[in-house]
Amino acid sequence: MIVRPARSTDLPALIDLARGTGAGLTTLPANEQRLAQRVEAAEKTFRGEASRADADYLFVLETDAGEVVGISGIVAAVGQREPWYNYRVGLTVSASRELDIYREIPTLFLANDLTGNSELCSLFLREDLRRGLNGRLLAKARLLFIAQFPELFGRKVMAELRGMPDENGRSPFWESLGRHFFKMEFSQADYLTGVGNRAFIAELMPKFPLYTCFLSEAARKVIGRVHPHTEPAMAMLQAEGFSYQGYVDIFDAGPALECETSKIRAVRDSQTLILAVGTAGDEAPAYLIHNRLREACRIVVAPARLAAGTLVVDPATAQRLRLYAGDQVRAVPLAPPASRA
Repeated sequence: MIVRPARSTDLPALIDLARGTGAGLTTLPANEQRLAQRVEAAEKTFRGEASRADADYLFVLETDAGEVVGISGIVAAVGQREPWYNYRVGLTVSASRELDIYREIPTLFLANDLTGNSELCSLFLREDLRRGLNGRLLAKARLLFIAQFPELFGRKVMAELRGMPDENGRSPFWESLGRHFFKMEFSQADYLTGVGNRAFIAELMPKFPLYTCFLSEAARKVIGRVHPHTEPAMAMLQAEGFSYQGYVDIFDAGPALECETSKIRAVRDSQTLILAVGTAGDEAPAYLIHNRLREACRIVVAPARLAAGTLVVDPATAQRLRLYAGDQVRAVPLAPPASRA
């Protein structure tokens, strides 16, 4: 398996992947025209022809047979062409000594505070391949790319995670709040934002703070919680240094995790090394390895060992990277030390 930049020839496979995501993956709508535009923008971005405000790095996971089976992306800077909305979860205190009443009420404030951050987005892997190291390669390859080209990204990186549904697959938060203002199904609102129509958010969303006590109990319970299928992705991000700072999605109240770019584990601990081709050894840990190229980027995960300033990998890994002994790579252990232990 390799991770590489998306190309226009990948579009049929990407359409098939998008159709399998279901509601909630806003940045990957099953719309051929929108996906074609996004792939075209990604090709321009990898060539260095896009400003940070427009830069959209779209990656695919490809098998050794050349089949595209997964997708992931990085938006270099959110909210610099159109407003980026989140709810900030705050607190309002009401108190009366005379009546002996004291109440702390969580409150939702419509905010643009995450504007300018880079965003990890569009992560999806075909269901039959969600095994082994495939998911971690697809997700973490983006972090190693950021480590190689930090100047292309914001001071912080964030990821919006899919919110918690009810037993019928509906969003309790949307049913209690969003539906009253948008008069449409969650899936339709989610689709509209995915195809770039965000103006209706500013036009219809209430600007004043919202007291969560007016929401249903089911809606209050899901604020900041993730979809069960998203829990592994959340755990992976937390292990890389990401944390929840009180921002949630305005539609389903899924949490936004964030981390300073320089403090992301894969960014902080990655190294530039000389590639050596040989035998890594039976006890060699898995490494994320990047060929340090941008437009011709190739990232793999493979057993490797450090030896006198070199990274020793087997011939198949070097071939996947399209590199030779003596070339430079950027590499980092796939898992943090505690996880490996």
